[in-house]
Amino acid sequence: MFKKEKIKDLHYVVNGTITADALRTAADEILNEYGKKAKMPGFRPGHIPLSVLRQKFDASAYGEAIDKLMNADLNAYVADKKIRLAGTPAADVAKWERGQDANYTLEFDILPTLPAIDLEKFSVTKRVAELDMAEVEKSIENIRRSRSTAEKQDEKYKAANGDTAVIDFKGFIGKTAFDGGEAKKHHLILGSGAFIPGFEDQIIGHKTGDKFDVNVKFPKDYHAENLAGKAARFEVEIHEIRKHILPELNDEFAKSVGQETVAALRTHIEKILTDQYTDVSQSQMRNELLDILADKVKLDLPEILVTQELNMAKSEHDQKHAHCDDKCGDEHKWDDKKERKDAERRVKLGLILAEWGTQNKVEVTRDDLQNAVWAEASRYPDPKQVFEFYNKNQNALAMLRGMVFERKALDAMLAHVKQREKKVAANDLFQQK
Repeated sequence: MFKKEKIKDLHYVVNGTITADALRTAADEILNEYGKKAKMPGFRPGHIPLSVLRQKFDASAYGEAIDKLMNADLNAYVADKKIRLAGTPAADVAKWERGQDANYTLEFDILPTLPAIDLEKFSVTKRVAELDMAEVEKSIENIRRSRSTAEKQDEKYKAANGDTAVIDFKGFIGKTAFDGGEAKKHHLILGSGAFIPGFEDQIIGHKTGDKFDVNVKFPKDYHAENLAGKAARFEVEIHEIRKHILPELNDEFAKSVGQETVAALRTHIEKILTDQYTDVSQSQMRNELLDILADKVKLDLPEILVTQELNMAKSEHDQKHAHCDDKCGDEHKWDDKKERKDAERRVKLGLILAEWGTQNKVEVTRDDLQNAVWAEASRYPDPKQVFEFYNKNQNALAMLRGMVFERKALDAMLAHVKQREKKVAANDLFQQK
């Protein structure tokens, strides 16, 4: 067992000794296990003398014995102190020779004890919006548009919002063409918002055969940092304009999308939109409660977890900004102080939710996990690839399970928190962060 310990908050440094006799006994037990499977000339497996095994495997057996006995000491210490490790301990074995006692040091952080949280003292705002039936009609029109037929128009026809324009385009910053800014016979639905703001508007009113320039400015938060915030000119040529002819809205159409009547289709869409309103409102309450927990709950944090979180954030930042030059601006630079504060918040909230959820028997069921995978898969063109990814990647599945657990823990917490209902317009509900 440990002879000496140094404790500061959640950080422990402990020293221990393993006697030479204990090491020899443990090493011989490991050698005997080796002997059951080892193959050596002149001996049958399981019948190799211990003296022969020592000659060949003693060094590795001693190494395993030290690890095994250190871990046994650590497990006994953790159980006696009623503490939980926050990560893998760093082990250091002093200079040691066979036949001698082994002196070692273990350094580790432990998880904090969650203080009692009186959730009934907290309150959040439950934003409630009344569904505008115009949204239902808009959704029906979108479904009709998705099933529309595109008819090619003659050269006199002027492009209108909702039409598909088949275009060539080439983009320039100043006089220099930029990578990724060129395409041939691209099908662009006008009004879809697929291109940067202002581009599609300048196509409207033009006809087949027209060649013209489109002048726009990339948004400041554009994903390609070398283009963000810059003015650009696109040379455009229109090859075709296709007008979308929508199917008639009748019961036959409703049946084609899985509903018996137009009335049933409207009811179905109304439920979907209402559920979306509820989900958005619930998500906002979760975020508000997270802010409260981060501010009100006092909790010491294991440095090892903060460091791990910070390292992951730094890796993601460096990967995202790998091609960024000096012109990207200060907003893209790594800010140690801010990033550490954000990392500490994430670690703190993760510990709170994990501990509170465990104490209150929050569980992730098989259905919960399957629904989460389905929800993730629905965001991609080929859902099958998402299912295969999670089937093959257990670490990713474990991360998804953790996210579901935290969401369920938050929802369970919200059941104990005061909720102030506030009626808002639908636009305000969806714009609220």
